[in-house]
Amino acid sequence: MNRPSALDRWDEIERRLDGRRPAVFLDYDGTLSPIVARPELATLPGETRDVLHRLAARAPVVIVSGRGREDVATLIDVDGLVYAGSHGFDIAGPPLRDGEPPLRLEVGQDLLETIERAAEDLRRELAGIEGMLVEPKRFAVAVHFRLVNESELPRIEAVVDRVVAAHPGLRKAHSKKVFEVRPAQDWDKGRALLWILEALDLDRPEVTPLYIGDDVTDEDAFRALAGRGIAIVVTEEPRETAAEYSLQDTEEVRTFLQRLANLL
Repeated sequence: MNRPSALDRWDEIERRLDGRRPAVFLDYDGTLSPIVARPELATLPGETRDVLHRLAARAPVVIVSGRGREDVATLIDVDGLVYAGSHGFDIAGPPLRDGEPPLRLEVGQDLLETIERAAEDLRRELAGIEGMLVEPKRFAVAVHFRLVNESELPRIEAVVDRVVAAHPGLRKAHSKKVFEVRPAQDWDKGRALLWILEALDLDRPEVTPLYIGDDVTDEDAFRALAGRGIAIVVTEEPRETAAEYSLQDTEEVRTFLQRLANLL
């Protein structure tokens, strides 16, 4: 499914933003930083950090990532943003107004010990598989298989399924070359986006939410914006998506954000 380029349709997007206040939501891996073999190698380009600083001075900017919240906040290193880690299960940001408490939401906090035990089981049962990486996060466990021989994938998925079944309250989810074990609650990036809009008093007719992401988990956010915002998928190949527009890669994302910062 082809989606028109957000750069080619910039004039159209500019008209949609005319007289309105954008609220910018961004994924990290594959959107702001290129996908790499191991998560610790995904650094943020300096030019992208610069444009995030410019945007944050002009509009609300929210990072919505599958990474742990503290991890992605450290990688981006831009003050004044809202960070939603673990696909929106862990949200923190500055106060809406002076004298008010900081923005904070933790979904599934009662399952943190269960997640830790699941991480231990996954590490033990997947030890010895070449290229395997089990990444514990506070609200999830990511099982990265990007560097694993494809012949091992059925074994890895069977282990993940077994661990999930042994720990009530958890479920398996999919991302790019990742199985993820997370709380089995009705929560995702789309619900996190809607909660943040309300919490920041941005659920208003004059506000246009704009979301850019590359992962299948971002589709929940795209669907949440149907009829009320602008959704842009980052992909080099046509794919099924609820987004309206597309960008090819992280460099095109940076170019788009530079145009947006210049507009505001």
